Parts: sequence; structure tokens; C-alpha cells
Amino acid sequence: MSALDEVKSSKEIGLMIKKRRKSAKVTQRTLAAASGTGLKFIVELEQGKPTCQIQKVMTVLNTLGLRMIIEER
Repeated sequence: MSALDEVKSSKEIGLMIKKRRKSAKVTQRTLAAASGTGLKFIVELEQGKPTCQIQKVMTVLNTLGLRMIIEER
């Protein structure tokens, strides 16, 4: 999945976050602490839980140096 791929599910978002976290050599626990979330939240986010709070997702993306772009099809 490249930076320009269309994301169609929460599962895909979770996979992108997990990939970025691992490439940065950051543990789930460290990411949770750095983003002010809990370990359970990070685990569920990476698993693609569809009901994760969007503001927390945005915080995790920001912590990992990622951003979300929304545009018309």
C-alpha cells in the first residue's frame, strides 16, 4: 500500500498505521504513550476496529508523521 492508495476500510487504516509503526521501530506501548492513548486503543486500531474515535486516530496518525487527505472521487 503506497501513500497514494485509496483507503476503503478501517482495516486498511489499521494496516497502514501498523506498517508505519513497525518501520519506525516503535512498540505499540510506546506509540500509545506518545499519542496519549491506551495500549488497547492502539491494538484495536491496528486490527481495524471500525468504531475507534476519529480524533484519537488523527492523533496517532500525527504522532507517526502521517496525514489523512480527503478529496472528491
